[in-house]
Amino acid sequence: MRIVILDGYTENPGDLSWDALEALGELTVYDRTPADQIAARMTGADAVYTNKTPITAADMDAAPTVRFIGVLATGYNIVDAAAAKERGIPVCNIPTYGTSAVAQFTFALLLELCHHVAHHAAEVQRGQWQARGDFCFWDYPLIELKDKTMGLIGFGRIGQAVGNIAKAFGMNVAAYDAHVSAPESVTLDELLSGSDVISLHCPLLPDTQNIINADSIAKMKDGVIIINTSRGPLIDESALREALVSGKVYAAAMDVVSKEPIEPGNPLLGLPRCLITPHIAWAPKESRQRLMDIAVDNLKGFIKGSPQNVVNP
Repeated sequence: MRIVILDGYTENPGDLSWDALEALGELTVYDRTPADQIAARMTGADAVYTNKTPITAADMDAAPTVRFIGVLATGYNIVDAAAAKERGIPVCNIPTYGTSAVAQFTFALLLELCHHVAHHAAEVQRGQWQARGDFCFWDYPLIELKDKTMGLIGFGRIGQAVGNIAKAFGMNVAAYDAHVSAPESVTLDELLSGSDVISLHCPLLPDTQNIINADSIAKMKDGVIIINTSRGPLIDESALREALVSGKVYAAAMDVVSKEPIEPGNPLLGLPRCLITPHIAWAPKESRQRLMDIAVDNLKGFIKGSPQNVVNP
C-alpha cells in the first residue's frame, strides 16, 4: 500500500513519529502541498491524508488508485466527501482527539481577557511596579467569573467540557445546540441575551456561518465577551469589529479567523481588546499524538474492511 500525506507539518513538525503509518505501507510525507501539485502527489497512492489541503473531485479523477482519504482533523470540508462517496472512497476524520486541549485553551483565552496576565507581567519587567509606589497596580479592569453566565453555542464534546470547567469556576452555564438537549439548553435568543461570556463550539454549516453577526450581537448584553476556538467563519468579523469599537462587546478572543493564515486586512487586527492566536488550541503534543493514533487506527480499520469515523457513509 502506498500512503501519501499532503501536509504533515502542522500535525508533526518533528516531535512525533510517523512509524505507525510506515508500518502499514510505503509512506511519503510532504510538509505542504501547493494547489497545482495536489493531483500529481496523489497519483499512484492507495491512501491519502490531508489536514487543510483541499481534495476535489478532479483530484480524485486524476488519481484513480486512491481508495481511502484520511483527514488529519475533525473538520472535513476541505474534501469533496460527496464526490468521494460516488467513487467508493471513504473519507475518515478524527472526531475526538482535541476535546481537553481546546476546552483548556478556551479558558486560557478567557482568563487572559479577565486578568491580562501577560501585560501585567511585562509591566513588572519594565519597572512599572516599582514606579507606581503602591503594593499593587493594574492597568485593566479585572473580572471575576463566579456567578457570571457562560453561553455555549454548540454543546457537543468540547462544549460540554468547557461547560464543566465553567461550573468549576462557579459560573452558570447556558447552552444552545440544535442537535443536543441537556439541562443547560436554552434558545439561541435566550443565550444571546443572558450570557456574560459567549463561546463558540459548533461546526461550520450553512446555518451556523456568521451566526455571530450584527443582529445577534444587538441581542447580547452590553459588555459581553466573545470567544471563538471553533471555526472562523462562524463570526462576521466586520460586525464584531464595529461592536468592539463601540464597546457593545467588551472583548473578544479568537483562535480562528475567516481566512487562515490571517490576512493583513482582517478587520479584527489592531484592536486593543481583541486577542488573536494562530489556530493553536488543538496543538499540544498530547493532543496531536492522540490524533496520530486515531489516524493510524482509521487506516487499519479500512484495511481490515471495517472503516471507522467515516463522514460519507
